[in-house]
Amino acid sequence: MNRIDRYLVRNILTLSGIVALALVTIYTFTSFVADLGATGKGDYGLKELAVYTLLNMPAGLHVLLPIIAMLGTLMGLGNLAGQGEITAIRAAGVSNHRIGFAALMAGVVLGIMGWVIGEWIAPGSQQSAERYKSRARYGVDVGEARKPVWLRDGNQIVNVRKLISEDHIGPSVIYTLADNLSLKSMMSVEDGRFENGHWTFSNVQRTEFEADHAEVSQLERYEWDGGVQPKVLRLFVLEARSLSTTGLIELIAYLDNNQLDSSEQRLTLWRKLIEPLTVMAMMFFAVPFVFGSLRNSGAGLRLMIGVLIGVGFYVINEITANFGQLYGWPPVLAASAPTVALASMGWWRLNKVG
Repeated sequence: MNRIDRYLVRNILTLSGIVALALVTIYTFTSFVADLGATGKGDYGLKELAVYTLLNMPAGLHVLLPIIAMLGTLMGLGNLAGQGEITAIRAAGVSNHRIGFAALMAGVVLGIMGWVIGEWIAPGSQQSAERYKSRARYGVDVGEARKPVWLRDGNQIVNVRKLISEDHIGPSVIYTLADNLSLKSMMSVEDGRFENGHWTFSNVQRTEFEADHAEVSQLERYEWDGGVQPKVLRLFVLEARSLSTTGLIELIAYLDNNQLDSSEQRLTLWRKLIEPLTVMAMMFFAVPFVFGSLRNSGAGLRLMIGVLIGVGFYVINEITANFGQLYGWPPVLAASAPTVALASMGWWRLNKVG
């Protein structure tokens, strides 16, 4: 990168930072106001809501990053175009493609930042936010406040009715199926803890179903060597969108091993992998605007155009993902099609600019 490239990248990143600050502030304030109705339950007051909202800020930044990238590029290069600097740079022999390359370099920086936020910061922050909110409202961790969890482990179906933590379950039922899928046995558990590589259940009622009768036994303790590990419980409790790439891969492996549908998780995984490229595509697509009708426009018009394109892309991206699941498209196609189309359109428009 030469001096002009670095100058363009610096301007784009500077304006992207300003846009990020403004949009995340608006997003956070809107989230705070929207959740005001949830206060007053338990110890969940305004202070707790403020903490919960702040903990969700990294997730908000991650969601808004493609729009931030688009607006940052439009505003950064637009300001230079409005001051005649883009014209001077082009007159010095810098091609439109070179300016597009500078935008891509800025996109690499934002893409890497978005990857770090989405992979490590946002998932942990969201989990902390949900745990904090659950403790404030209900006096328990997030696991106890959630709906029951259904899992499959080979020929056993596990219904965890109360998940206290990843290695501690409350009342649960384990159904064992025969080879012909008939019910072979049922075990009701009052409490279970994962210790020394296996589950130890207490206050167990076990029912064995025979051809013409059922046998019921009561056990104070029972050691179960089922394959449901604490990390599986942790992954299932979390929403797929808040999982890291590693977590999604582990969850997909678990679902595949038990012949369960993993299409939604695979789509989420591919969308996470495509996200840095989406940021770059948004920035590249914005470049031709500074050579065309928006070259001499004010910041307000550029801002409006950027928001419209960003929101439009978000809607199309969601529709494509839903259509992909509905019609059984390959996850990589459903996740990448809008990004590839946007990048191709940006390349075509950049070549058309005189």
